[in-house]
Amino acid sequence: MQKYIDKTKILIEALPYIKCFSGKTVVIKYGGSAMLSDELKKSVLQDIVLMKLVGMSPVIVHGGGAEINKMLKQIDKQPEFINGLRVTDEETMEVVEMVLSGKINKDIVMNIQSQGFNAAGISGKDGNILKARKKLIDGQDAGFIGEIVEVDTNLIKILIQNDFIPVIAPTAAGKDGHTYNINADYAASAIAGALEAEKLVFLTDISGVLRNINDSNSIISSMTVSETKKLIKDGVISGGMIPKVDCCIEGVEKGVKTVHILDGRIEHSLLLEIFTDTGIGTMINRD
Repeated sequence: MQKYIDKTKILIEALPYIKCFSGKTVVIKYGGSAMLSDELKKSVLQDIVLMKLVGMSPVIVHGGGAEINKMLKQIDKQPEFINGLRVTDEETMEVVEMVLSGKINKDIVMNIQSQGFNAAGISGKDGNILKARKKLIDGQDAGFIGEIVEVDTNLIKILIQNDFIPVIAPTAAGKDGHTYNINADYAASAIAGALEAEKLVFLTDISGVLRNINDSNSIISSMTVSETKKLIKDGVISGGMIPKVDCCIEGVEKGVKTVHILDGRIEHSLLLEIFTDTGIGTMINRD
């Protein structure tokens, strides 16, 4: 009997959050280990479907670095990176688009639709959602790496209004006629800001922002933008964590109410963060 009582308590705890977020847009950047494990894939997409079921409007922006690397190796091409960004020559760009907009995007759509909900797989090129220009990395030309200069949310809104879950691959059209590879974190942040989303959630391979990098229990559960900037200045947030946190700050400054960094290696991490009192990751909000 106790287990049934415990289940009831969980539902009661979730009710105010369900009421609060019903009708609100939540952008989920889907990447990392959560894309590689079959069990985690199932968990993430179940969470997103449940969010849709209780009246929220989820929008998925996905990465796919591991699958891109796998395909490049199949054609005997070694992946190259500068400051964590993929060097993208013409051949690599063809592989990136094929893997992101083709294999991964349609696999996510199929898995959502197998649960009885409509999903639409698109890229940032569709409907001119993302317009980009060439991005130089430390002054170096690294090929077709793009930075976003414009976001048009019309197509996304049409899909949401027609009860679809948009699934977006992070490629963009350039005004020069080229296709550009966009870092999925930056794409998710720009799209969430343009939609003025209630939440932007990054599913990552880390537990959150740590006050002490050597102590996995020192997760900072909540902080404002100004507090976050101070932690960067003080060196508490450093190294590879800075670009991720910069995306969070950018999202909030562009109009997202709260941004969350979650450990996508934990099953049902989305539901635990959004629908429980304690949450499990780091939340960044306005000052």
